[in-house]
Amino acid sequence: MKIVFDTNVILSAYSTRGLANNLFEHCLEEHEIIISHQIFAELELRLQQKLKFPQERTSAILNFLSLACHVSSVAEVDPSICRDRSDLHILGLADKSKADIIVSGDEDLLIIQSFQGIPIRSPRQFWESERKKDASILGRMEPPTSRKVHDKSPRKYRLIRHKRIGTNKR
Repeated sequence: MKIVFDTNVILSAYSTRGLANNLFEHCLEEHEIIISHQIFAELELRLQQKLKFPQERTSAILNFLSLACHVSSVAEVDPSICRDRSDLHILGLADKSKADIIVSGDEDLLIIQSFQGIPIRSPRQFWESERKKDASILGRMEPPTSRKVHDKSPRKYRLIRHKRIGTNKR
């Protein structure tokens, strides 16, 4: 599934532990995340100015995202579709990349509910739908066992789950 995350969700995933972080990690493992150069620029600005991340950490996060996500261009979008013009690039990214869903915490996007047939959902709504889908394969899975594995991603450690069905995803 191709997913476009609004910048606010990605920012939340890197700033706190919780729903956005768990959802983003899940999607890195199970789906294709689509990102744009506009999102990179907005993330860099917010990570440094709002969250006060040092340049090295910000660069590491952006480098990781450039490797882990698919970078796409953005289609033109009629400005009358969204009440906040700064959100038009999210809609244009989803349209251009043929995304399956947009995940956002922004009320200006959530109120639209759908754009060009692409549903717009909050992180909680999308997480619940993912949990329902995953419940259908729980019978084939062992209870998750976890171990911390060091890698070179911006997060010092990543949680690895081992599944009985023979896949070890990072």
